[in-house]
Amino acid sequence: QERELKDYLIDMQAQGYTIVALEQTINSQNLYEFEFPEKTLLLLGNEREGIRADLLSLVDATVEIPQAGVIRSLNVHVSGALCISEYTRNGLIINFLQLCSCVIWPFSKELYRKINCFLALGIWSQFTFFAQWWSQSNCVLYINPEDLEKVRHEHAIVIMNHKYDIDWLAGWIICQRLGIIQGSKIVGKQSLKLVPIVGWCWIFTESIFLRRVWESDRETLVNDLSKVLANYPKDYYFNFLLFCEGTRFTEKKRLMSMKIAKEKGLPELKHHILPRTKGFTLLLQGAENRIAAVYDLTIGFKNTGAEPTLLSILKGRSCQAEIFVKRIPVSKIPQDTEGCNNWVHELYQEKDKIYDYFVNHGTFEGNGLPRIEVPRNYYDLLNELAWILIIGVPSLIYLFKFLWTSSLLVRLMFVILIGVATIGVRAMIAVTVTERGSKYGEIHKDK
Repeated sequence: QERELKDYLIDMQAQGYTIVALEQTINSQNLYEFEFPEKTLLLLGNEREGIRADLLSLVDATVEIPQAGVIRSLNVHVSGALCISEYTRNGLIINFLQLCSCVIWPFSKELYRKINCFLALGIWSQFTFFAQWWSQSNCVLYINPEDLEKVRHEHAIVIMNHKYDIDWLAGWIICQRLGIIQGSKIVGKQSLKLVPIVGWCWIFTESIFLRRVWESDRETLVNDLSKVLANYPKDYYFNFLLFCEGTRFTEKKRLMSMKIAKEKGLPELKHHILPRTKGFTLLLQGAENRIAAVYDLTIGFKNTGAEPTLLSILKGRSCQAEIFVKRIPVSKIPQDTEGCNNWVHELYQEKDKIYDYFVNHGTFEGNGLPRIEVPRNYYDLLNELAWILIIGVPSLIYLFKFLWTSSLLVRLMFVILIGVATIGVRAMIAVTVTERGSKYGEIHKDK
């Protein structure tokens, strides 16, 4: 077997692979701290003996393993704390300004919405800054070029699979690059409005929150959507993100939902939970032809990137996503309840095949749509730099002076305040964790 391994390495070198020896202390998570050439074979030794001497002779010793950027060379705990403090301070300031803008609502709903689109941009851009610039994460599209142009100039409903902790963030990256992130809204569970900063921003920007009690949710959907559609500013466009599965994917939830699918005579889904159809149907019927299209997004994160979690982003680890996008004009979707329900089920059967292709090939490449990489712009980077220069640096200087001259009691109160802020941000992170997703089991009551 030892001889076979050596022959294998020699053969791989002949095929153009670079052989890199790694220390035993490097684990799978540490690997995301480095960048390797495309054709690299990683050679790890065992804990006691390291890498065999005869194999070391094959290692390309001249190849360096560079760190992926200055940011990742920072201690992850220090950099994470900086991210949290920056987000908390800026977010609370924007939330306060949004609260002040409420006095405008009775007099001009259009002006209120324009102001809050601008203010929301400040919060959403912090998320895309951390994703695109802090962690160097990326997202590419597979989409018809004509559809990509249309999304910038129309109201839309966005349906996305809910398989990852940060699938929504990958969507925001694309929205930011297209210049439409300020119009992003959600149709989500009631508890999301309580999430510090981001949940409060969703309230001010008129997202729709449901209690998952159909009688009350029916009225909420109709009333809230009609309010959004009334007097919406000209040349401003919104998109409602909707997860028809109702909860983040786990295999346990999928198996439970497939029991319901079997009872209803529906095909089994391998990668999705049986979708809830009533909410989408009512949303579509309430659109009154003022929402032009539904965008179906199927997202997959590549194994070559870090684990797709918010903690990975805060630690500066790069996540790599692909999104397969199909535009469906509302005029082509049945408007009657039964027809629309059937359409949603057929859509998810198609989504399941699309995602299965990604699982088998590691990419959406070759699945019928061209690959388009929307380039990064500098708005979220400049936005963050402006916050740091105008608010961040002066506030830190003032804080150090204040704490230096303050009493022990004041310092203790400051520590408590930091603790409360940290708990709030951790609560936000917890909302994104798959294991903390909402429970499944009431789906049969919502059909």
